[in-house]
Amino acid sequence: METEQKQSTEAKQSERLQQNVEDTIPASRELKSRVKEKMIEYYAGDARRIHHFLKVHSFAKLIGEMEGVTGEELEILEVAALVHDIGIKNSEKKYGYNTGKTQEKEGPPEAEKLLIPLTDDAAFIERVCYLVGHHHTYSNIDGMDYQILVEADFLVNLYEDKEHIKKAVRSAYEKIFRTQSGRKLCKEIFCTFVKIRKS
Repeated sequence: METEQKQSTEAKQSERLQQNVEDTIPASRELKSRVKEKMIEYYAGDARRIHHFLKVHSFAKLIGEMEGVTGEELEILEVAALVHDIGIKNSEKKYGYNTGKTQEKEGPPEAEKLLIPLTDDAAFIERVCYLVGHHHTYSNIDGMDYQILVEADFLVNLYEDKEHIKKAVRSAYEKIFRTQSGRKLCKEIFCTFVKIRKS
């Protein structure tokens, strides 16, 4: 009987240890890859949200590189693009809906919770959370990372909201896009939907 209990205890400990190993993402992988994996877990079963943040990340990285953003600023931009909509789940749970403002309110605490186990760089986490908490605020944009995140999100949102695309593209192009690269991509992606004035 004692041997059976000991074996049962050892088996449970082994199972817990294995679960902990599976929950731990090796720190040797780059931060963006680890964040991407955690965000897919966070939105498990919600393919639309997962595809959305992956597309925003791809455009943010591209625009950032086209604009010459490098180093930590590019990494902040990429991580912020991956977690920018992390507030949607809590918005829908708390309020029964989500808007840009509720996402901005609910997103930073969730982003912080996700990032703390992945990096000990407090300033990095703070900037990412700031971007998450402002990515639907289009006035007083401070920083290239902020501007590019907004533009990348717009490129994806414009495509996903096909119902009002013609009017929305023209308005966003004129009012939101500021980087040369973002404007170029907007024109190239949406030229079949709407004629954008040369500028």
